[in-house]
Amino acid sequence: MSVVSFDWLVLAPALAPISGALLVLVLDILASRASGLHLPVGLVALGAGIGALPFGAFDSVTGRTLCLPAGPDGACFYEGTAWGATLQLIALGASLLVLLLLGPGTGHISRAQRGGPAVTVALVLTATAGAVVVPAVRDLPSWLIAIELATLPAVALVALSRSPGAQRGATALLMTSLTSFGLLAVGLALWVLATGDARFAPDTVAAAWADADHHRALVMAVLFLLAGLGFKLSAVPFHTWTPQAFVPADEAVAALLATTSKVAALGAVVVVVRPFVAPAMDGEDGRGTIIVILAVIALASMTLGNLVALTADDPVRLLAWSTIAQGGWVLLPMAVLGEGGIAAAVTYLLVYAAATLTVFAVAAAAHSGTEGAGERSLAAYRGMGRRQPLLAGALGLGLLTLAGLPPGIAGLFAKIVALRPIVGAGYWLVVAVAVVNVVIGLAVYLRWLLVLVSGGPPPETPRQRLDPGLLAALVLATVVLVVASVVPGLILGLAGLA
Repeated sequence: MSVVSFDWLVLAPALAPISGALLVLVLDILASRASGLHLPVGLVALGAGIGALPFGAFDSVTGRTLCLPAGPDGACFYEGTAWGATLQLIALGASLLVLLLLGPGTGHISRAQRGGPAVTVALVLTATAGAVVVPAVRDLPSWLIAIELATLPAVALVALSRSPGAQRGATALLMTSLTSFGLLAVGLALWVLATGDARFAPDTVAAAWADADHHRALVMAVLFLLAGLGFKLSAVPFHTWTPQAFVPADEAVAALLATTSKVAALGAVVVVVRPFVAPAMDGEDGRGTIIVILAVIALASMTLGNLVALTADDPVRLLAWSTIAQGGWVLLPMAVLGEGGIAAAVTYLLVYAAATLTVFAVAAAAHSGTEGAGERSLAAYRGMGRRQPLLAGALGLGLLTLAGLPPGIAGLFAKIVALRPIVGAGYWLVVAVAVVNVVIGLAVYLRWLLVLVSGGPPPETPRQRLDPGLLAALVLATVVLVVASVVPGLILGLAGLA
């Protein structure tokens, strides 16, 4: 008799990338000369994970697995939800585009990364598997392992970059990861002490919250957990590793850090905060502490990120600080501690990931000869609007989406969705600071856009032919942005707001 139940279809989105990673490594051992197969295998594995998402992911009963013998109404350690499935879709889709950026059918992956294609692909797939698991797990040990599984391969990918400074960037990311792990471990210990439960369960949280002694321990647990996750989300004041890791990395690796890693971070935050959203917590005093912490971190992140991005000349450094600012927008609606806030955060992350991947794809094309070498400059984009209009159009759409300006309607829509729960809760000071950051964000992205449409092409940047994989990634990301702008209701449905 099985101790826990298994539903392989529910687990398939996580099993597909990890199985792909194992297959790539086995192929590398058995057929070392067949290096051209590694990227296609990775793409197929991620595609299989995306294809498996509809099976049970959106049903609160059939989407559960790893349950104790009590059945669906008992303790389950893996739970599929609408918001969780959307985060899994973002992680799998973003990683698929990252593999395309690495250039199937070209030598880019060997030029940019040490260790060969097998190692790079396996690390991307492993990080993706961790990001897919995080939103669905409900027990503390698996949650912590999944977070680190999403983080440590990214550290290795930065360290394996061939560009100068990659080791320093990887060291900064590793030290951040170790600090984060320590804070999370202490937070989980306090969580167990307060609730007597090794799960993120609303009933035990409500009981602990109502008890004076356990209440204090639970508040401390949440503080430690949010601090640990702040590192993963690049939230202020835990953000300093972000530009250090982004700038020396290949554009594809930086894109992975900016998207897939953020899925794991947001999924982890939702799993921690969601028990406080339960009906059993309604009317209880003390939730204001958590609300204030989330709001302050969100506002500080978007403000500092936007202000520093205004001064950046390296486009990848600009995107690193943009990631910090956009992380604040992702976290902002969570401050209301409601299901609507969770869905709004997921919606914003979906639009942000598509826009960021589009911009990173263009950056990879514009700097294809100097990846991570510290030689990037916004001047390389001067005159691109006349020299390569399609490439410039995709970049323009991505930047306008991040700024929230037409024709990037998806970005404007995402900001409205993110602000709606805050307005509904009456947090007007928070709304005012967020609106100020909307204006600062406009300056950040319009500055890049003005370079794009002004002047002539620099003589040292001739027109370059796009790699097939890079072109495919650029087309896919741009199509997602166009569809999101034309049919915004589709995004609401994916995030569970419709």
